[in-house]
Amino acid sequence: MYPEIVNAIDISKLYKADDSFVIIAKDYGIPPNWRRTPGFSSLCRIILGQQISLASARAHFDKLHSYLPEFIPTEIVKLSDDEMRKCQISKQKTRYLRALAVSVINDNLVLEKLETMHEEEIYAALTAIKGIGKWTADIYLMFCLQRKDVFPAGDIAVLNAARQIYKVKTKEELIVFSEKWKPLRSLATYFLWHYYISSRKRGTV
Repeated sequence: MYPEIVNAIDISKLYKADDSFVIIAKDYGIPPNWRRTPGFSSLCRIILGQQISLASARAHFDKLHSYLPEFIPTEIVKLSDDEMRKCQISKQKTRYLRALAVSVINDNLVLEKLETMHEEEIYAALTAIKGIGKWTADIYLMFCLQRKDVFPAGDIAVLNAARQIYKVKTKEELIVFSEKWKPLRSLATYFLWHYYISSRKRGTV
């Protein structure tokens, strides 16, 4: 089990680096430690969350999960396009889930090995699969592997929160700005998500 991203020692360090997080905590509390079990099911859920709302992603995952006798790669590849459609999975996401399932079945991707790999190797292994880009890999690194210095600058919620708090305008500006949060950019991201969700009451990740 990995050390949690959200912990008292690192929160104190982040407060010293940027007192904006002190204000977020004062207004909305400490962010939850969003955490998921490493593995195939969690990675599928992250893929389903690409470019849609949290509520929709959760609903689609739950529907697919309840349809399958077991949420494993061999069961995913058995599903027809029509069955996927009944589970509210788009054609594009269907291709992505199948590509992931086939990669795992063929041992092209061994998810258990990611847990001990360097981050550069993890990015390479995950993004080699159709449908997995940097954002999906970032979220897996944070939620499932609890890596501490991941920064999904392309995440819309993170960028929108930073625009409000820091007045940065672009993803590129935000990447430069995030240097002050190293080596705790995952924790900073959790704070920005927490601010974004809490200030809009958008529910949970």
